[in-house]
Amino acid sequence: MSLVDTLNGDLKAAMKARDKQSLSVIRMLKSALMNEQINAGHDLTDEEAVSVVSRELKQRKESLSEFESANRQDLVDGVKAEIAIVEKYMPKQLSADEVEAIVKETIQQVGATNKGDFGKVMGAVMPKLKGQADGKLINQTVKSLLN
Repeated sequence: MSLVDTLNGDLKAAMKARDKQSLSVIRMLKSALMNEQINAGHDLTDEEAVSVVSRELKQRKESLSEFESANRQDLVDGVKAEIAIVEKYMPKQLSADEVEAIVKETIQQVGATNKGDFGKVMGAVMPKLKGQADGKLINQTVKSLLN
């Protein structure tokens, strides 16, 4: 079942349950997917759809950190609830150990030896881990392994 079909089913369930928070977030995700589909000019592949959801999740996490630094607990709670809903539509996230193993394997494949090869490693590892791990975690792992 595609992500859009899952969202449609969950949208109906949220409407029936009168769950305003879920309904709002699901509508936002559907809107973002529809906008991306219009911009692309074709039906989105699963990979493109995950990319859109990932982007929405990243925006919410950035908002969360901003609200926390501004001591806006009223907004923090709402964003945390949104993040929990959006995460349901993301693929299973890899652990730090799994990311490290994939990065080590990629470093060996591209023959990287020092910090200067950072871009080469990131270019090779990001397509492998797209949507499965946070970009910051990947970046930090690559930096630590190349040092």
